[in-house]
Amino acid sequence: MKLTRPVSWFLAAFGVWSWIVWVTFVKNLWKDTSGLAFHDGDHSSPTAYFWIHLTLAVVSTVFGTVIGAIGVRGLRALRRDQPPAVTEPQRQDRAPARK
Repeated sequence: MKLTRPVSWFLAAFGVWSWIVWVTFVKNLWKDTSGLAFHDGDHSSPTAYFWIHLTLAVVSTVFGTVIGAIGVRGLRALRRDQPPAVTEPQRQDRAPARK
């Protein structure tokens, strides 16, 4: 199956977007001081909320990476299958060879 150029770009962009969103989410989860992620703000005692959301972020980042890689492979395949650019034919001398 071949992917079209727009679909390949969408998948590649989705992979990048996943990394941006989920890495930011994990950073914010780690900085949480409201008591949702850690008991009393102590990083040595994470809550179930922390583990569930960290698992969600890791799985989503892995899926985003795989989807983005599929998009990049689609773009590479399109570039490889693209016909060569049309160039001007080289000028040939018409004079007969002298002996």
